[in-house]
Amino acid sequence: MPILGSKGAGSASAFGLTSGISKPVDVDYLVVAGGGSGGTSYGGGGGAGGYRTSFPGGTQITLTGGEPVPITVGDGGAEIVVPVPGPLSRGNSGSPSIFSTITSAGGGGGGTYPVGALSGGSGGGAANSPNFAGGAGNTPPTSPPQGNPGGDANFSPYGGFAQAGGGGASAAGSNAAGVPGPGGPGGAGSANSISGSSVTYAGGGGGSGFNGSGGTGGAGGGGTGEQNTPLINATAGTDGLGGGGGGGVSSPGAAGGSGVVIIKGPSSAKFTVTPGTNTVTTTPGGCKVATFTVSGTLTAKG
Repeated sequence: MPILGSKGAGSASAFGLTSGISKPVDVDYLVVAGGGSGGTSYGGGGGAGGYRTSFPGGTQITLTGGEPVPITVGDGGAEIVVPVPGPLSRGNSGSPSIFSTITSAGGGGGGTYPVGALSGGSGGGAANSPNFAGGAGNTPPTSPPQGNPGGDANFSPYGGFAQAGGGGASAAGSNAAGVPGPGGPGGAGSANSISGSSVTYAGGGGGSGFNGSGGTGGAGGGGTGEQNTPLINATAGTDGLGGGGGGGVSSPGAAGGSGVVIIKGPSSAKFTVTPGTNTVTTTPGGCKVATFTVSGTLTAKG
């Protein structure tokens, strides 16, 4: 019986058995958390969900080939509904989005009298309250920053004044007018073309207006604040963009928009996603793009 030599005998490559081996894959990411909801009863706008990305030109993440990676897509903060009669309520914070070592924090809820705005990826806008500072953004801190603070209110013992906008990915929320008038606009979000086309994400919600228009939502899915005369209800942040919800006057503070996670790999990569609600597309340049609008898993093979 012939004896096999030891050289290469234990190597799969010596027999051409390499098809089952999957190489590591270097990927870019965009991770946007859920936006906060607006406060009610003269409420400030909700802060946008935290915005973190490696694209373009940032540090990529290396995925182990063939190993499923869990991905969390954060929900927006729930709409605030106040019972009649009942206590006033600030907005709810959004939920975080997570990919690998990257966590983006949910946006902070907008404030109301007498409760201050919440901090988050971007902070909620303040209301006419003894605690009239906007919620802090970039909380917890990341580098580069994942968001900006909400706008400040000007305290008045008489109440009923316009309220501040929530912070966005690229700008702080605008301060309240401090007198009857329009609400403060939400801070602008940031544009990103990781998906193959430019989309703006993570805009802050507008503050409610008193005898004036509601504050406009920041570019990137921010909702508009409520106008009380004539009544125009606040609008929600846009799902899939992580926008903050608009602040309410006598109607509910609007919900924040859900976040999104987008992963981009080279043309040689093969992406598989679960559940089927999530998608895999190919850019004109051939790169693979996995878009997650709900939580699931990504498996990448090189």
